[in-house]
Amino acid sequence: MAFEKERITMLHGAGGTVMHNFVKNHIVKNFGGLDLFADVPLEAMDDAAVVGDIVFKSDSHAVKPIFFPGGDIGRLSISGTVNDISALGAEPYALASGFVLEEGLSIDDLDRILESMRQTLIEVGVGIVTGDTKVVEKGNLGGCVMNVSGIGKRSIALENNLWTVKKYRSNFSARWTLDSNLVVGDKIMLSGTIGDHGLAVLSAQKGLTFGSKIESDVRPLNKVIQRVLGEVGGVVTMKDPTRGGLADALNEFTEKSKVGILLQEDKIPIRKDVVIACEMLGLDPLEIGNEGKMLFGVVSQKADEVLAFLTQNREGKYAQIIGEVTDAFKGVAMQTIVGGKRIIARPIGDPVPRIC
Repeated sequence: MAFEKERITMLHGAGGTVMHNFVKNHIVKNFGGLDLFADVPLEAMDDAAVVGDIVFKSDSHAVKPIFFPGGDIGRLSISGTVNDISALGAEPYALASGFVLEEGLSIDDLDRILESMRQTLIEVGVGIVTGDTKVVEKGNLGGCVMNVSGIGKRSIALENNLWTVKKYRSNFSARWTLDSNLVVGDKIMLSGTIGDHGLAVLSAQKGLTFGSKIESDVRPLNKVIQRVLGEVGGVVTMKDPTRGGLADALNEFTEKSKVGILLQEDKIPIRKDVVIACEMLGLDPLEIGNEGKMLFGVVSQKADEVLAFLTQNREGKYAQIIGEVTDAFKGVAMQTIVGGKRIIARPIGDPVPRIC
């Protein structure tokens, strides 16, 4: 009797446990160990890789629809790659873009996407220097799929930041802001409200309205991050909570740093309309992807200063210290408003499909 072959499902690309295991057991299994010159290799499964003093990232985007409240696939593709490079502390230097266009896509829509990319590149301060274009038959692509790859370099800001960390942690030896850098006592900070992007895309997919205008938070964060590193310092790790949301990103921190994180529910910034929409739809906002927010792990002595700096900037206006690293347990838990503790498990996958 023949067994049914395992096949790819939407969960394999949705962040969370299914995607994490898929990448580890298939992608890393075949390609891990071949990157002989990488300081942060594929098997580290960080936001980007490091080869010498160059950070390298490649990111594909298949958001559906290609236009959504607050953004589009063009702005998303630039921001996603730039933010992943920035999460390691690097300064984006140059980008490449690959377009897979679906037959029948309106040229006007394509021009609108390209103009959006141009404006985002101006915000970032880098350009697209090479790329590729392909066209496929009309079908279920949704208009287009885009890949943006990029490189980043070490900066004076990163060096200043690492010097500041070493003032408070003499044994700190990391050269980049990696997921594995957290220790007990570090503070966990979030740059703004969660759930905006996922619900904005869901509203466009399903034609939903929530009684208010929920827009995507998609934006590049490289400039504010370089300023935080250079002008304040004390940052040991960063991560943008995209697919799988805050829950997935925090669990990745704890797994790689081998620590626990205790969150404070009343400190997690969430818009009221996002909370209401999630309650209506039975969704957990902690598991919904974001595209313009950054998680920071900061030495406790600099946390208040980093928070004050972030809240003075548009990208961090609603920033909050949301938790602390602990050795009392492993994984992620949350002190709830009613007084108990809730385990925040790694989600199976993002509950909203094709958000990026």
